[in-house]
Parts: sequence; structure tokens; C-alpha cells
Amino acid sequence: MNSHKPAYKLVIVESPAKARTISKFLGRNYKVEASQGHVRDLPKSQLGVDVEHDFEPKYITIRGRGEVLERIRKEAKGAKSIILATDPDREGEAISWHLATILGIDPESECRVEFNEITEKTVKSAIKQPRAVNMQLVNAQQARRLLDRLVGYKISPLLWVKIKKGLSAGRVQSVATRMVVDREQEIEQFEPEEYWFVDAELRAGGKQLHARLIALDGERVSLSDQAQADAAKACVEQGGFVIRSVKRGEKRKHPAPPFTTSNLQQEASRKLGFTTAKTMQIAQQLYEGVDIEGRGTLGLISYIRTDSVRLSDEAVAAAREAIAARYGAEYVPEKPNVYKGRKSAQDAHEAIRPANIDLRPEEIKASLTKDQFNLYKLVYLRFVACQMADALYETQQIEIASESGAVLRSSAERLKFAGFTAVYEEGTDDAPAQDEAQAGAMADVNEGDKAELLGDEATQHFTQAPPRYTEASLVRALEEKGIGRPSTYAPTISTITSHDYVIKEGKYLKPTPLGRVVTGLMKEHFADIVDLKFTNQMEEELDGIENGKAQWRDVLADFYGDFSKEMNEAEKAMDGVKLKVPDVLSDEYCDVCGRQMVVKKGRFGYFLACPGFPEC
Repeated sequence: MNSHKPAYKLVIVESPAKARTISKFLGRNYKVEASQGHVRDLPKSQLGVDVEHDFEPKYITIRGRGEVLERIRKEAKGAKSIILATDPDREGEAISWHLATILGIDPESECRVEFNEITEKTVKSAIKQPRAVNMQLVNAQQARRLLDRLVGYKISPLLWVKIKKGLSAGRVQSVATRMVVDREQEIEQFEPEEYWFVDAELRAGGKQLHARLIALDGERVSLSDQAQADAAKACVEQGGFVIRSVKRGEKRKHPAPPFTTSNLQQEASRKLGFTTAKTMQIAQQLYEGVDIEGRGTLGLISYIRTDSVRLSDEAVAAAREAIAARYGAEYVPEKPNVYKGRKSAQDAHEAIRPANIDLRPEEIKASLTKDQFNLYKLVYLRFVACQMADALYETQQIEIASESGAVLRSSAERLKFAGFTAVYEEGTDDAPAQDEAQAGAMADVNEGDKAELLGDEATQHFTQAPPRYTEASLVRALEEKGIGRPSTYAPTISTITSHDYVIKEGKYLKPTPLGRVVTGLMKEHFADIVDLKFTNQMEEELDGIENGKAQWRDVLADFYGDFSKEMNEAEKAMDGVKLKVPDVLSDEYCDVCGRQMVVKKGRFGYFLACPGFPEC
């Protein structure tokens, strides 16, 4: 009789939380271990890329991962088979490849599984469908890593010599810093232009109407100073108003698509005040699994790094069923709502959605932290709303003409059917436009009815400078310009703020003098690196590697040829040059010598210093 226990299958994931969730689904015949993220990387102490030999990378075990790897190796020896189940993206694929290399697994064997959500059904189904490691994904990740290393490790030492020690340059972070610097310069150079509105209160059909002057003597009104505004106001006050036209109509408002990584970061910033880093941290917890009272550990949302608005047929069908049951059949559109993604989207995964539509936020609130509950509720409601019927509004536009040639317009709308707005409405970064009078109440009036002027006023306005970026609007701009990918937005913003290139004032991002000096140097000597179109093109080339249309070593060779020339020219041009970062003046004055104090940054944060130090 054989006394040996049957061998187990070893499943390797990235995080301990994910390992705990999955092991509960798989049972005793499986052991689940966590690699705790990447296990191998380029060495920190050297470039780690052999540019002379076809960009061969030198990978070493990451410090602190030795014990983790020892434990995994030990478990692997007793395992019947090894299943690599890291995250379903380029980074996850690369981690699987590194693990396969370390453990002596043939990456072409069926050793890799992936799941878009961590539910029992999905995990058990994925385990039965192993595949080979996707080397196109791995090579796209390698190319990004090596590109970033070449840029960072070649330019950063130049910044240390020419500006100050400890600075860093990066491919995406340098562009993000440039965008914040450029926006600040736009704001500083902006010259406001004056404009005026003439608004009136009228009575017609027993209702008070709020209207704005739109035309005088058949010409569209554009008032640029007080004299013009006063003349227009005097014309309105001559009276003799009659309803010239009444247009009634219907307006439909469509629900917003389900969340991509970028949309989730923007909306969590607007509605919950989360930083991009906090949003991703909480979302990761919801994806990997939370202990739900009476139900065990469950992954609550689908994979969180995605640029796709696509949804599975199964998820859409479940949403439509839930909407009909909770809100009524009229809230379910005739056909499911389908959304069009961006041209540049990789579309590797579904949009972010709840893993189980039956897990309503309020029902599991007691098992979640406040932040987890708020973010889960945001994802849940956005997903439900995206499959609901349009909201319908009744609209009315009344034009009122006077004997003196003035034409005023009054607009109104009334909600006829709530549709998706019964559940969720998207937040906005933008201030409401001021070229239309605010919509008022509906009025029962007809063409030819007389209107009585109750009062009017001329108001002065000025055009506004573009606002500073918030984290949300910077993420939106990076995505629109095709810079970075879902996994890079949060780390990029964390990097530019932690390196003191950009600071947050309230919710707004503002460049520091250091950020301006570094950007100036980059623009002058490394124009390609901080060029938005060039960076977008590099992202497309990385996508080309993933799609099998380009070879990663060729992409690196093309980039490095021009880059090394730029590097040599910059070193020659800056020989003997030392750039000074201007001090930030404070409102305080030195008690000893009376000079205006400056803001400095030390090991423990910002402090005030006298510019006369060390004499003072």
C-alpha cells in the first residue's frame, strides 16, 4: 500500500491576498503561493542592458525576494505540476516568464492561466484552460522596461551633475512634468478678454421667463465693453415684446460607458477625492478578494488595468435582468448598450465591473472599509447605469423680439423619464459654459403672445485662463494623447510629485522651480523624449511588439541610435554648465538680518531658510 499523499498542483499568483482567495476556491489538491510581484529585474547599481550585444538584459533576483523564491522552489519540488496565474497583462505575463525561467519550466508548455475576475466559477474554469506564456506580451513589457532604463540611467547622471544630486528622468514622467509646466506657462501668459451679457426677466402666459439678449437689428450680439452693453441694455428697455417663436422638442442623454482604469481614476478623484494611487490600491483589494461575512473571501470587481469598454455577454445579460427586476422593464433598453473604445485601446480585457451583480453594495457594506465600500459602489452603479435606458428631457426654446430690434432667448428643459439618471450620473471637471442663459422653468406660451419686461441687467465677464491640471484631468490628458497605458498613470503621478517636480496645491498640480528647470533642460537637449507625439509613437511601437508586428530588439535599436547621438551632443553642449534652481520666496522675513526667507526641502520635508546662510 502506497503511504505517499497524492501530489498537489502548485499555483503561483502575485499577491498574498489573491493567493488566500484562490486557495479557498481550489481546495486541497492545490497549493497557492504568492511571488509578491516581480521576482527578477535589472540591477539598480548598473545599466543592466548590453547595448553592444543586441540590448541583452541582465536580470537579477530582486533584493528581498530570495526567501520568497526559496519557498516557491521548495513547493515546486513536491508539485505534480506548476500553474502560473499572475495578472492578465504585460507585467503579469513577464512575471510568469521570469518564474518559468527560474523554476526551469518550458514557457512554451501549457503552464499559464489567467482570469479577468477572481470568482470561484472563473478561477475553476481558467485552471482547466492553460496555455503557453505569450512571448509577444513578455517582449512588449521587456522593451518598455529597457527603454525606461536607458532613458533613466543615461539622462539622470547628467541631471545630477548639471542641476543637483538625486534627480531622475523617465520617459513618461518627463512628458507628464512637461505638460504641467506648459499648462502653468499658458496660465501665466494668458490675457483675459472682457465680454458682457444682457439678461432680462419677462412675464408671458402668466409665467416669469429668464432670457438672454442674442441679437440686435438682425446681427448676433457680441458685447466687449460697458459702452456696448449699456447701449444694448437701453435698446432692450424700449420694450414692446412679443413671442416670435416657440420650439418644443425632446433631448436624450446617454449613460456613460463602464469604467476603464483612466475613467475610474478620474471619477474617484472627482466624487471621492481619491488620489490615483489610492484608487488603484483600493481597487486592487476589491479585485483580489475581501472577506464577506457569511460568504467567505470574494473578488468583488473584474481586472482593474484595462483601457477597454467591452463587456461580456454574460455580464450584460445579468445587468439587464437585475435592472428589470429592480426598476421595471421600461428602464431596460430594447438592445444592450454597446460602447466604442478609443482607437489606441489595447482591448485586452473587459471594462471594470462588479464580479457579481447580486452583491449589492449596501448588502456587504459591513464587511468593507469605508473606502472599499465607496469605490465598490462607484463601480457597481456605473456598471448598472451603463446598461440602462437613456434619460429623456422635454425641451423648450422661446425667442422673444422687441419693436426696437432686440431678440432674447429663453431655454428650459424638464425631465420626462429618468432612465439611467435614477442610478448614476458622471462627474465633470469643467465649469458650465456661460454662453447660454441657465435653463429655467417651462412656460405655456404661443407664438404672437405679448411679453412684459420686468427688469434687465448687464453683467461683465472675463475669459478664463485654462485651469491647472488635477490628477484626474492630467490622467485624462495623458490618455487622450496616447501617453502611457492603464498601468502607468498612477505611478507616473506618484513619481513626479515624490521627486518634487510637481506639487499639489489643494487638488491642483503646480510645477516647482525644479520641475521647470529640469523640463527646460529636457526640451533643449532631449526634445524627442519630452515630445508628446514621439512618446505616443513609442507606445504604438510597444503595442506593435505585443501584436507581433515588430521585434523588440529592432524597436530598441531604432530608438537608441538617435538617443545616443542626443546624449553625446547634450554632454558637449553642457560641458562646464551648472543650472541654478531659483528659490521659492516665502512671506516670512529673517529675524536676524531681515532678508526674505526661502522655502527649502530637506530630508524631513519643507522648511524655511535664510538666503544669507551661512553668513547669517
